Amino acid sequence: MAGAILSLTITVGSAQALTTQRVGNFQQPIYVTSAPANPDRLFVVEREGTIVVVENGEVRPFADIRSAVSCCTSERGLQSIALAPDFATSGRLFLFYTGEKEPGEIHVAEMVTSGATAPTGSLRDVIAPIPHSENANHNGGQLQFGPDGALYASTGDGGGGNDELHNSQDPTSQLGKILRIVPSPTGLTDAAVWSLGLRNPFRFSFDRQTGDLWIGDVGQDKREEVDLAAAPGIGQNANFGWNCFEGSLPGPATDSECASPPASGYVLPVFEYDNPADGCAAIIGGYVARDAGLGDTYGRYLYGDNCVGDVRSFSPAAPFATDRYEGIHVNGLDSFGEDSCGRLYAVSATGPLYRLLGPGTTTCSGEAEKTVTLAPSHVGVRAATRKVKRNRRALISAWVSPCNGRRGGQVTLWRGRRNLGTRRIDQVCSARFRPRIGRRSSFRVTVKADQTFAGAISRRLTIRPVRHHRR
Repeated sequence: MAGAILSLTITVGSAQALTTQRVGNFQQPIYVTSAPANPDRLFVVEREGTIVVVENGEVRPFADIRSAVSCCTSERGLQSIALAPDFATSGRLFLFYTGEKEPGEIHVAEMVTSGATAPTGSLRDVIAPIPHSENANHNGGQLQFGPDGALYASTGDGGGGNDELHNSQDPTSQLGKILRIVPSPTGLTDAAVWSLGLRNPFRFSFDRQTGDLWIGDVGQDKREEVDLAAAPGIGQNANFGWNCFEGSLPGPATDSECASPPASGYVLPVFEYDNPADGCAAIIGGYVARDAGLGDTYGRYLYGDNCVGDVRSFSPAAPFATDRYEGIHVNGLDSFGEDSCGRLYAVSATGPLYRLLGPGTTTCSGEAEKTVTLAPSHVGVRAATRKVKRNRRALISAWVSPCNGRRGGQVTLWRGRRNLGTRRIDQVCSARFRPRIGRRSSFRVTVKADQTFAGAISRRLTIRPVRHHRR
């Protein structure tokens, strides 16, 4: 089978080879994305900890967190960013980087813009840092907002060989995983393990048309693989096999969990290729092309390899039979990127950033944010205190995440089945209630489904009355 895979990857040629247009030259660029509402405003991530904006041919500094970033031993550094869908109004962006305070620990953090830049003082962790000190490689590194509005992050297995730290198959570890995060407007939030069994998923993406999740997982010494988690499930509870498998081949299986495979089985790759004899291979996962200007590459999944540099693609309907070279070579290929219009980019670690061009014309409306579905995946509830003097009022706050940063949808407070009132969500994504507490009461809040928000229900919050004790 290995020979067949290798043969297929070199014999199919591109009918309409793509070309490139150089956007600029940067200092160790590692990722690129655009403003959700303005596809012509590109944000270029530089590994040492800086972000620059490219717009109308002008390059301007945007953020500098070098003092917080551990770089550049092995694979450490600032890895990627994700701008909130409501970035134009909220100014929120999220960053994935390895930290300097505890070298190597993984941070998913947030910054908020002030004017045309994001001040360093606005940097705060969104989740508790993930320890990653033993090895400087296999950090993962991708952030993407999913079709459900949540933020997704990829982490590597902790480095070393054979998953010697036994993280990928361990459901209690956040390493070797895809994590799902619902950022809180204030404070830390949990990072839920969404998928497991990954080695180093450095790059993943969501198909902007179907919502499918595509993961490029870097192999060890046998196979590089592409994993698919189709919508609407997009990989929830999926186990992609490492280190029980490497690609579709048996892996070193040093994790004790390999002795008890999941009831649903391992999710094997939809595409894989052999590592070469010299051992240098590192897949760079890309995107399903949704730029109509790319001709017959439209609808195909683009990917590459850091060691090889060739941009390749295949049809999701028949990956092995349709894999082909797209006529583009990028030295030090480190990442692909996609702007809010669907145009694709290739990033070279040596400095250049390229836009991929095809035979057709791309039309962008410049109103990309208006088409973003801001469906909240979480509505939270909290109280100023869980104990209130009998017959006094409690202060209960509800908040929705993600939020579109403007007054909009409606939140309702419930005590059991009784509706205690509805409030409109304010500009900081919250609403407040002051119910009277005469007895022990349990409350929930709900978000009404409308054109802005999808329906959601919070956890239960219990408040009890206490008597006033005389001194």
